[in-house]
Amino acid sequence: MKRKTKRILLVLGIFAGSIVATGALMQMRPEQPKKELENLDPLVEVVELQQSTENFEILSQGTVRARTQTVLSAEISGAIVRISPKFVAGGVFAANEVLLEIDPSNYTVAVDRAEALVAQRQIEFDGAKKLRSQGYRAEAELASAAAALASAKADLVNAQRNLERTRIRLPYEGIVRSKDADLGQFVNPGTQLGVTFATDRAEVRLPLTDQDLAFVDLPDAAAMSSAGRVDGPAVTLRAVQRGELTEWPAYIVRSEGVVDERSRVTYVVAQVDDPYSRHHEGPALPMGTFVSARIAGSKPVDLIRVPRAALRGSDQLLFVTDENTIEIRSVDVLRSDAQFAYISGGARPGERITTTVIQAPTNGMAVRTEASGPDDEDDNVIASTGE
Repeated sequence: MKRKTKRILLVLGIFAGSIVATGALMQMRPEQPKKELENLDPLVEVVELQQSTENFEILSQGTVRARTQTVLSAEISGAIVRISPKFVAGGVFAANEVLLEIDPSNYTVAVDRAEALVAQRQIEFDGAKKLRSQGYRAEAELASAAAALASAKADLVNAQRNLERTRIRLPYEGIVRSKDADLGQFVNPGTQLGVTFATDRAEVRLPLTDQDLAFVDLPDAAAMSSAGRVDGPAVTLRAVQRGELTEWPAYIVRSEGVVDERSRVTYVVAQVDDPYSRHHEGPALPMGTFVSARIAGSKPVDLIRVPRAALRGSDQLLFVTDENTIEIRSVDVLRSDAQFAYISGGARPGERITTTVIQAPTNGMAVRTEASGPDDEDDNVIASTGE
């Protein structure tokens, strides 16, 4: 019995000693320093809004096309007896240069016959006129001779024109697009001989949206009808040729005056003078080239420019109030591009917005700005320059 009691007392003693040792160790542990409560409001970058004057460049694109293109057709019948070496696809010809010639034999004979008939009718008319003056012919006989002479002269003019039509020529300098007839071929009136286009000017149709048209002064249709040509805004055409970016100057000459029903755009026409550089130095602009266009804007506008990344959705900005809280506000976005959005209303110069992406922002959310930190007062405030 005594032995069992001793064991119980030993266990209790060990347990009590452990408690005392644990308490002593806890008293000896150094006290941990208390941490101050950190401000967990999100840190954001701010932009101070400034007003700037913008003159927009309107971007568009299109394909270069000939302003004047001609489908050559025969006006008379006959065999082709001569073809110019320049009458091939890509051939360059001068104004009034003969490209093809149809056999003129029959038409030369017709001219000779018509000239002889005119000479005969002239003699008959002169005789009738003389006899009428002497009282031997009636007035009706003189009128009949005059009519016969006029008819013979008309036939002569028609024969001469048919002879001229045996030589195919054009009133402009240009390039042959396609050749559809060849030497020895017999053609009839209306037979297609080829297609040519003039090289004095080229045109590019450029689509513009209704928003684009607000910044472009198009030539007035009434002025164009009276003056014939009115130069509009300057245009710079660009395309890659032989691996290098090349530019050509152009200008807007007219608007097509209708809105495309499918795309809802309006087409304006830019004109390029001497696209093949036949009369000046510079790179040629071949027909069919796809070009981008920069149209000079004509109306400087006072706007507020903000980084495009700061725009939420299509028209919202996160404003930072003087109390460093978020205010979500819709603004009037007049125009935007890859870098900037241009605000015409809903914001004032001097206000601050944040360009930092905030997940699920709400009105009144507290934020910290880089400019309000303990070590930096104003160095991190970013303002748009308005340049």
